Amino acid sequence: MDFNKTANGILEHIGGEKNVQNVIHCMTRLRFNLHDNSKVDRKKLEKVPGVMGTNVSGDQFQVIIGNDVPKVYNAILGNSSIKTEGTNKQQSGKKKNVINSIFDIISGTFTPILPAIAGAGMIKGLLAIAVTLGWLTAESQVNIILTAIGDGAFYFLPILLAVSAARKFGSNVYVAAAIGAALLHPTLTTLLSAGEKISFLGLPVTAVTYSSSVIPILLAVWVSSYVEKWIDRITPSVIKLIVVPMLTLLIVVPVTLIVLGPLGSIIGNWLSVGVGLLFEHGWIFAGLILGGTFSLIIMTGMHYAFLPIVMNNITTKGYDVILPSMFVANMGQAGATFAVALRSKNKSFKSLAMTTSITAIMGITEPAMYGVNMRLKKPFIGGLIGGAVGGAYYSAVGVKYFIIGGNAGLPGVTSFIGETFVLALIGLPIAFAAGAIAAYVMGFEDIESEEETETSTEENGQTEESKSDLVVAAEQVYSPIKGDVKALSEVNDSTFSSEIMGKGLAIQPQEGKVVSPVTGRVTTIFKTKHAIGITSDNGAEILIHVGLDTVKLNGKHFTAHVKDGDFVDVGKTLVTFDMEAIKAEGYDLITPVIITNTDRYQTIEPVKEGKVEEREAFLALLV
Repeated sequence: MDFNKTANGILEHIGGEKNVQNVIHCMTRLRFNLHDNSKVDRKKLEKVPGVMGTNVSGDQFQVIIGNDVPKVYNAILGNSSIKTEGTNKQQSGKKKNVINSIFDIISGTFTPILPAIAGAGMIKGLLAIAVTLGWLTAESQVNIILTAIGDGAFYFLPILLAVSAARKFGSNVYVAAAIGAALLHPTLTTLLSAGEKISFLGLPVTAVTYSSSVIPILLAVWVSSYVEKWIDRITPSVIKLIVVPMLTLLIVVPVTLIVLGPLGSIIGNWLSVGVGLLFEHGWIFAGLILGGTFSLIIMTGMHYAFLPIVMNNITTKGYDVILPSMFVANMGQAGATFAVALRSKNKSFKSLAMTTSITAIMGITEPAMYGVNMRLKKPFIGGLIGGAVGGAYYSAVGVKYFIIGGNAGLPGVTSFIGETFVLALIGLPIAFAAGAIAAYVMGFEDIESEEETETSTEENGQTEESKSDLVVAAEQVYSPIKGDVKALSEVNDSTFSSEIMGKGLAIQPQEGKVVSPVTGRVTTIFKTKHAIGITSDNGAEILIHVGLDTVKLNGKHFTAHVKDGDFVDVGKTLVTFDMEAIKAEGYDLITPVIITNTDRYQTIEPVKEGKVEEREAFLALLV
């Protein structure tokens, strides 16, 4: 893959770098905060080499890359002036949905620190194996040092989160880190754990454990971002360097100890209790529902909302019951992709499915979900079924998750080391097999292989080579639609108005019917039925594109009356469409009629202005 080419293609079709507020990446996705999501050309973006798909989660626009995402991310930063922090300093002015904003904050805060958590979690898991097998003793110095390396990221998690959250909220990252450090100071920790009554300036301080906590520091840094900006606004510039951070710390840390910390702890405990009750009283149904929907939850980015609950569960109970559902959901998708690899007749797609199935088993599911299962639809449902079956099993046997490992695949199974370890391992092939069987039985419409396409094209006499060698003759093209003739320059789409695709005219329809403008053959009728390609007997290649952006309707309000390869005479009905319904959905129905092999003609000139009837002389093609 040419990472620079991929990066430039992404920047071009995402609306340009000026449309980007901020970009970060996780294991497989680029996560953009854009000023205006409507400026993204998703169709062209998904055709950029290296891009597997796109997704919108809340206000975050995601581009799925796969394992090479860090290299594409670095290429984007290297080829642009995009910043990666201080994201709230520039806003699009668009009012955000509160729920979407919360998920965006949680996602944007956790994503940058995931490598640290994943690395530390794997160390903890491997260390647990070493101690269990007797390779290390719990008292050995090697074990003590490795434990410190594994536990460090989790014990000091509030500091990591403080830095990440400050970047998200646009405040000073070092002041935020200082807030986290104050909450974890050994003297304060000892005071809070002593069991004595504590107060600050007469106000009661509730004893809260801040190590490994999540919600208290997020609330603290959020409040700090406003306090810091307010102090900065009223402080003379000559003393800002000292006064702003000093007053921010003096205000925010006590407020956190007195109000925000206890509030965050209460919220975290309530969420944990709620989930615990669901699994305690919901029995297999809790796991079935969560396992069956976790792939959808991952797609929306809502899985980040579970992290504070998971952290709190492990801190207070020593285990969690939510994240096991992510494991079986991933295995379900891996199984479904494996079924595609077994059934597909397309050699290249079969290879893609097998490869992405393996990466999904290893915990990286986006290539499998977006590149294979969602593309074929039914296998994705099969994957959901696999996750549901695995989740029901996990709930029934009470599987527990003990260590945050950062990976929900085979490399992360060390997180299950404990009393239910063997039961957890059994659940993974159950989910995989259920997903594979469901996807295989439901079947899917296979991706047509390149060999089949080439054969079909050659049978129709339309290979690329033969097309370019066609001998064209002068002819007259008739109007395919009744309406008002417009110049292409009046079309509100630069692809047509700048004549990139070729010369021609446009028609503002007065009737929802498209007829053949020539005698010839239908070379392409798009699945969305909004565009038709015809090659005339005299060699003219004509594209009729009904409306602008109507591809987004996915064929709704359109009816095709011909198919690829049909021979047609002038006036033969090709497509009918419901004009009023399409207009009601906000689409412009202006219809460009383009001669796509313009370079084969000396002159292409209009022979009609104003109103035109269907089958009335429209364009003259001269050689």
